[in-house]
Amino acid sequence: MTGRRVRYSGRRRRAPLRQVRIKPAADAGLKKVFARIGVPPRKPFTPDPFQLKALEAIEHADCLVTAPTGSGKTWIAVQAISKALSAGRRSWYATPLKALSNAKYEEFGNLFGKERVGILTGDRKENADAEVIVGTTEILRNQLYDVMGSGGTLDTDLVVLDEAHFLGDEERGVVWEEVMIYLPSRIPLLMLSATVGNADQIARWLSSIRGQRCIVVEDHHRPVPLFPLFLHPSGMLLPLMAGTRDGAKRHVHKKVAAALRSRQAQRLGPSHRLPPFGDILRVLKKFRLLPAIFFLKSRADCDQALEMCRGNRIEDPERSRRLQERTDELVEAAGPAVARHPQLRHLRHLAVASHHSGQLPAWKQVVETLMSEGLLDAVFATSTVAAGVNFPARTVVLVNSDRFNGTEFLPLTASEFHQMTGRAGRRGMDRIGFVLMVPGKFMDIWQVARLITAPPTDVHSRIRINFPMTLNLLLSHSPEQVEDMLERSFANFLLREKNRKRRGSRQSLEDLKADFQRHLSFLKEKDYVDTDDRLTADGVWAARLRIDQPLLIAEGLRRGLFAGLSAPRLAGIMAAFVNERETDEHLESEGIPRPLRRDHASFLRGLAPLVRDMQRRGFEVRPFYLKPAAVLHAWADGQAWGRLTAWAQMADGDLAMLILRTADHLKHLRSLRREFPKVAAAARAALDRILRDPVDPGYYTGEERLEEASVDEQGLTGIDL
Repeated sequence: MTGRRVRYSGRRRRAPLRQVRIKPAADAGLKKVFARIGVPPRKPFTPDPFQLKALEAIEHADCLVTAPTGSGKTWIAVQAISKALSAGRRSWYATPLKALSNAKYEEFGNLFGKERVGILTGDRKENADAEVIVGTTEILRNQLYDVMGSGGTLDTDLVVLDEAHFLGDEERGVVWEEVMIYLPSRIPLLMLSATVGNADQIARWLSSIRGQRCIVVEDHHRPVPLFPLFLHPSGMLLPLMAGTRDGAKRHVHKKVAAALRSRQAQRLGPSHRLPPFGDILRVLKKFRLLPAIFFLKSRADCDQALEMCRGNRIEDPERSRRLQERTDELVEAAGPAVARHPQLRHLRHLAVASHHSGQLPAWKQVVETLMSEGLLDAVFATSTVAAGVNFPARTVVLVNSDRFNGTEFLPLTASEFHQMTGRAGRRGMDRIGFVLMVPGKFMDIWQVARLITAPPTDVHSRIRINFPMTLNLLLSHSPEQVEDMLERSFANFLLREKNRKRRGSRQSLEDLKADFQRHLSFLKEKDYVDTDDRLTADGVWAARLRIDQPLLIAEGLRRGLFAGLSAPRLAGIMAAFVNERETDEHLESEGIPRPLRRDHASFLRGLAPLVRDMQRRGFEVRPFYLKPAAVLHAWADGQAWGRLTAWAQMADGDLAMLILRTADHLKHLRSLRREFPKVAAAARAALDRILRDPVDPGYYTGEERLEEASVDEQGLTGIDL
């Protein structure tokens, strides 16, 4: 049947394309480019002009630094923190990711001394009174809430916001904006980002609300030049672009254009299967383009890609020995679950790994460490790797020109493209970096060619009103003062600059004020705020529930629904509150304890009136599913990890994330020791049960246990732990 044409609806349809084995080759025009591959000569470090300018700026103003990934933005922060330490001042370094916070904590501990550095994330609390604190931006925002509520001030003299472009993040950007609004103007603000298109606009806004100048320091020079390549279906590497480096004159190379016009271009990436990654690795290896990061669209693709790399043998015996020894060291430290990981053989013997949110955090740490140390040939990763995780490579490989945003696939933006390609080229290890485009059904080469020279996209306001914000602002502000604060928002500034038609700035100030009043009215109706617009006693403790659905949990506490729950049952119920993705589909009812079923039904009945009222007012309420409750109950009750993931049909990383988010919510219950001492004690016991291997046991530290001593001293008894 091969080659036969079939008639269908009066049209001819060609038989499916065969995927052929490619042969490594390179266009003659790349000879000079590839000659640049190698390690640059070592030379004494000399700061770049933009680094010195930023250091000077932060001495007397706020500063927003925008420079390519790997250009040395962290050096600026290190020097600013070092100078603050020398003067007896304190610093706060905020990042968007727990993994990045952990990395910076280790880095700063080595630089400044471990006794001078602490960490505060949802997972760790160590040395919280240190002179230098590293943590997530949410923790910094919560500290600002605390000091505003108590009438105090943040105990720091410098704040660094890493990955400052998160101001425009759809889900979490509101936290960055709150920090920028609430931070006292006496504290200098240093912001670092590689991808901000409207830096001057953000600086004007900050200058207007903080009463001091915000200086923008920009640098567009990549310390390691980036060269874009195209992989012809035959296996030949071609330069993607031709012409001058002037963006207006550069164009797609004529040989690439010819390949794209032929049907051959589909052979490397047909819609029904993955490109031949093993063959692509052979091409990269032949021309010394490894190590590489392959960005793929899904977890399943990342895992499947490993099986296509069976022929990727490590030719250097010494490197093979070092890889296996280092892997064994890291795996032993990571725990038994990582030692049983099904992809460990790919790591040890093929020098390839998969990295995505479905993996255990401890496994991802092993992969990141090995890649950073130059022991792996390739990592197959989803695009989340681009957001701040530091393991660069010589080459970044793109198979798709779109990205899944959690709901749908959308074309890559310039900022997303720059984030991904920012991983190409290791400073101090490479003289040149590469980005390789693999043709296929979901790769628009013409679009990617435009992104290469496109400036970063603009950052827009994502501020929105929610109940935690409303409750916490009312601790220290009157409604009129809150509305004045909303006038200082980035969203309102954008409108004042007549950007009404721009994406992300459509919400008017009146919309924000109306939404605040809607939340305020509902809190009054439910007796969290009195008629004088002050928080009631219930409102004060509810403000400490800085979680996704605080009113539902507060109502459960007021109605006594949490009373008498054992530690496993409490862990289960809290998991139902934090759940975002797990439904009751494929729920196997066998083995779910009757007490947990009764608890679940009791919460559904007890919270039903509040849920109806919230939905009637247009407030979002997540479904309260039984499955996540059953999963966490089983884990807290001692179920083995492997049996639990199989029963729940959950990926390791998803289960770990559910456990860690549940733990974060339990910490908030634990904080209500005075108001609900028995519930707080049960929450503490639940934390002990769920934070065990393979979930990071460092989450609940000795420092936090000391904080609980007062609960034990109360002589609480009769709690089923």
